[in-house]
Amino acid sequence: MTPADKSAGGIVLTDQQRLCWLRLIRTENVGPTTFIELIKRFGTADRALDELPALVARSGRRPIQIASQSQAEAEIAKLNAYGGRLICLGEPDYPAALRAADAPPPVLSVRGNSEVLKRHAVAFVGSRNASLAGNKLTGELVTGVAAADYVVISGLARGIDSAAHRASLHTGTIAVFAGGIDQVYPEQNLQLAQEIIELGGAIVSEMPFGWRPRAKDFPRRNRIVAGLALGLVVVEAAHRSGSLITARLANEMGRLVFAVPGSPMDPRSEGTNELIRQGAQLITSANDILAAITPLASRTQQVPYSLEEVRHIDMAPKSEAPSPDYDQRSLLLSAMSYAPVTIDDLIRHTKLDPDIVQMILLELALAGIIERHGGNRVSRQ
Repeated sequence: MTPADKSAGGIVLTDQQRLCWLRLIRTENVGPTTFIELIKRFGTADRALDELPALVARSGRRPIQIASQSQAEAEIAKLNAYGGRLICLGEPDYPAALRAADAPPPVLSVRGNSEVLKRHAVAFVGSRNASLAGNKLTGELVTGVAAADYVVISGLARGIDSAAHRASLHTGTIAVFAGGIDQVYPEQNLQLAQEIIELGGAIVSEMPFGWRPRAKDFPRRNRIVAGLALGLVVVEAAHRSGSLITARLANEMGRLVFAVPGSPMDPRSEGTNELIRQGAQLITSANDILAAITPLASRTQQVPYSLEEVRHIDMAPKSEAPSPDYDQRSLLLSAMSYAPVTIDDLIRHTKLDPDIVQMILLELALAGIIERHGGNRVSRQ
């Protein structure tokens, strides 16, 4: 395979490498973490694709569906016809904050102005059934943050998300979709999505073109919302809401979490008030956000991956680790339960070589036996 080209801003994959990356991430049971582990293990995406059948066979499970080259070519063609394109991890336009997030998507579909992906950002989330006061305050907070040259991130949902996007249409906003970038959800925001594109913003998604979002896709979307930003602002959130999931993910990634306090009589403030009790920063104005974010932004250089920084940019040396045996697989699997546990704890408990543990986990993930979680944790599923 022709090597990826270096550039001053990172790397640019060849067309064939891009197809292999897309095939690998679209393969059954291959998520972002498994993708990266496969590249670390086999050096390139095309080698990993060749090795997949043998890896799954060692787990004793049925073969998995590997995305074909024609499927990948068709997705890219549809994306291009829609006015979108693919950006891969390590390329110049890949968002620098997201690459440092937990399980960054190896491949992003992007429509709109990719320049906004290079700027520092603040995310805003909150209730879909937002109050008039909540929408108004969101607009004021966003206006103040945007005036300091921050891009605004949200998920294009009703309520607070929509208010955040509308207030930042002319200063830069990014909408993260749970489905393909052609699947605007909810449909009532079709016009808003179009305005984001027309006014210099962007829409991003890690899901395939044409993919209709399912309930379980929204937490995946939320991790990207959190990962794209230096900080996350929660305005109105019920006790059980997706906004609190996003806040937890942001906290796990080391992002700043802000919450607007509300009346204890309003159910839409139960979640935000609880976040403050748990340590989120209480805010009432954009100045509160900027006071905390600005020092962080000044210390954070928005630079992409280089080939020297990481081993998973599709040019890594192939690992020569030995294959695990049956007893080692059984020992590791017996140590796991349906409650997530860190990989470090598994290594300490089983006393297995770390490289062997990673290989077994890779086999089990491909077979659909285990699930990966944030914080380097795994569980049976």
